[in-house]
Amino acid sequence: MASGAAIVERAEIRVMFRGTSDEQESITRTWAEVEATLGSLRGRKFYGVFDPETKEYRVCVQRRDGDDAVALGLEDGTIAGGWYARERLEGEPPAVYRLIQPTMERLAARPDRDPSRPEIEFYRRHDLIELLVPVA
Repeated sequence: MASGAAIVERAEIRVMFRGTSDEQESITRTWAEVEATLGSLRGRKFYGVFDPETKEYRVCVQRRDGDDAVALGLEDGTIAGGWYARERLEGEPPAVYRLIQPTMERLAARPDRDPSRPEIEFYRRHDLIELLVPVA
């Protein structure tokens, strides 16, 4: 269930990530690989980041002190801060995952969309996903 869009300001986030193509099979495989690499997921914050220009999808996890991206086979990076249109999706997986693409497409059609920054999925809980589209 979607809860309606709000405009929010987000700070830049330091992450470790693994990139893949924007194909569901590849995205699902990359999520599984990143989760397996980390071992315990407890207390971790996860993001899916999609760049519509390059068609690259990144599975991201917020960095913690002591994380070594290279040792984990991941890359270092950041998720851009700034203003975003945010919509929250609530529901049980996997059904809630089917709502991501149509909701993101609707948000990305906003006339105030900022094409210089990627779209973000923030997995707040297993049953709550925040979709964020950058706005000018």
